[in-house]
Amino acid sequence: MARSAWPAVTADALVLVPVGSTEQHGPHLPLDTDSVIAHSVAQTTAERLTAGRPDQPVLSAPTIAYGASGEHADFPGTVSIGHDALRVVLVETVRSLSLWAGRTVFVNGHGGNVPTLDAAVGQLRDEGHDVAWLGCETPGSDAHAGRTETSVMLHLAPGDVLLHEAVIGDTRPLAVLMPELVSRGVRAVSPSGVLGDPTGATAEEGRALFETMVTTAVRRIAAGRTDARGRLTDPASRRTPHRDPASYRPAPPAPCTEAARP
Repeated sequence: MARSAWPAVTADALVLVPVGSTEQHGPHLPLDTDSVIAHSVAQTTAERLTAGRPDQPVLSAPTIAYGASGEHADFPGTVSIGHDALRVVLVETVRSLSLWAGRTVFVNGHGGNVPTLDAAVGQLRDEGHDVAWLGCETPGSDAHAGRTETSVMLHLAPGDVLLHEAVIGDTRPLAVLMPELVSRGVRAVSPSGVLGDPTGATAEEGRALFETMVTTAVRRIAAGRTDARGRLTDPASRRTPHRDPASYRPAPPAPCTEAARP
């Protein structure tokens, strides 16, 4: 979408908005790792959805490259705008898109953004906007800057991966690490910033992981089913009834890459 002139932009299009971060990813991955993955998933998903239904245009918007990354604030290079600012950005993005676009789907690449997406999408849906969100997910992935993200980046941007600098971080399950991550941040748990083990990461594995992310996104967007958080679900899952706006509360962070620290 960013490289299009306005007459080429189709009104009522489905718009995929990648949401990433600018934060440390260990000594071997670039600061824009989450943004690169979110952008790539959104772009490829848009291409496949358009190929399947050329009469229903799908656009991939420019990436929102700053997120809620307070848990990584102790590492140079991290830029976090926090939950409040991110929520406003997400809300105003959809309000603006709604003036010409149809449906909006946020494609999220950073776990720390999850509670903000829940809150923003919940507010927007209560306002009547057709909006939802999904994450760039693969079953069994490790926490942060480990084998999963390293493999995907070796597939998407191999020139940006310093594999010779990769180190093993804290490999304990995220459920065990979470209390300390929330209270003290990532550096207190892992001085390198790595939560996982990048050993054995390959571009071939990354290609397979990326394909899973894209096919999952295509399937969920095509089905259009959401849970009470406005998160797109798989077609086979039981559809959750629409929430009562008066009783809605943002869900806690999902067990994914990063904890959410203010």
